[in-house]
Amino acid sequence: MNITRRSALGALGLAALPQMARAQASFPDQPVRMVVPFAAGGPADTIARLISRVMSERLGRPVVIDARAGAGGLIGVDLIAKSRPDGHSLVLASSGAIVIQPHLQPSMPYDALRDLTPITQVLGVPQIVSVAPGLGPKNMAELVALAKARPGQLAFGSAGIGSSLHMAGELLKIRAGVDITHVPYRGAAPAVTDLLAGRIQILMADAPALIGHVRAGTLPALAVTSADRLGILPDVPTAVESGVPGMVSETWYGLLGPAGIPADRVAVLLAAAQAALADEQTKAALLNQGGRIVGSSPAEFAAFIRETHATWGEVVRTTGVKLE
Repeated sequence: MNITRRSALGALGLAALPQMARAQASFPDQPVRMVVPFAAGGPADTIARLISRVMSERLGRPVVIDARAGAGGLIGVDLIAKSRPDGHSLVLASSGAIVIQPHLQPSMPYDALRDLTPITQVLGVPQIVSVAPGLGPKNMAELVALAKARPGQLAFGSAGIGSSLHMAGELLKIRAGVDITHVPYRGAAPAVTDLLAGRIQILMADAPALIGHVRAGTLPALAVTSADRLGILPDVPTAVESGVPGMVSETWYGLLGPAGIPADRVAVLLAAAQAALADEQTKAALLNQGGRIVGSSPAEFAAFIRETHATWGEVVRTTGVKLE
């Protein structure tokens, strides 16, 4: 190639730069769909509606909530995994469909580590460890001692097989070396009802499901399963502080898109999501859900997904949990 031709091509390349910048600046050029893979009115729906307000303002386009409930979140996540990777389709997924169900389902419709683009983890919601009124234990050490003294006799409830509440109980069995019996329910609410009635002895439920009872004094909070104490329960120790090493469990919510979204578009979506999480009104409402606000980078979120995917895979293999 002669110098004149190279110069001409270089000039064309330089001339194209403003066009490329304009193309990037035009994203999004249509409404952004945010799939919520659970029923309207639940925690995921609430979180999506809270962050979509500021995201819409930041993006200059409406962020439209699209509820696609079913199969524990798999239907909605699969829909996004198979969408065009142009950044206009996202899912607010929870941990179950990304890092737990892949170890339980004999055939997954998508590969959570390959078919999705992590954008940011929005919120982490730890569980509160509680026991039935009158059971006796006032802290985790006493609960573990009671469970070891009565192997197989204490029952813990969950929101269903494979739910994060179920996995928290299985993790406790491994980390504390106890034998407790799983009782699945159709959601956390009926499990809380049976805990109050003493029909089950232990429940590790997401903070919003128990915080009202803890504040009212009708149920005790022995520990929280987060890495750090919760701001809404500053006097309640973590399970790790209480002598159960590695007992860290959360139901988390994060924004993901289909694999292959261009990096510049991911950056635009990330900035909009982080702006929402920095908004004082949104932040207060999210913290009121009993969680911790994250706002991680795509790389951090991807690493977190791989880490928790491996953790729950270990739990499933060790305990032999199966879908019934």
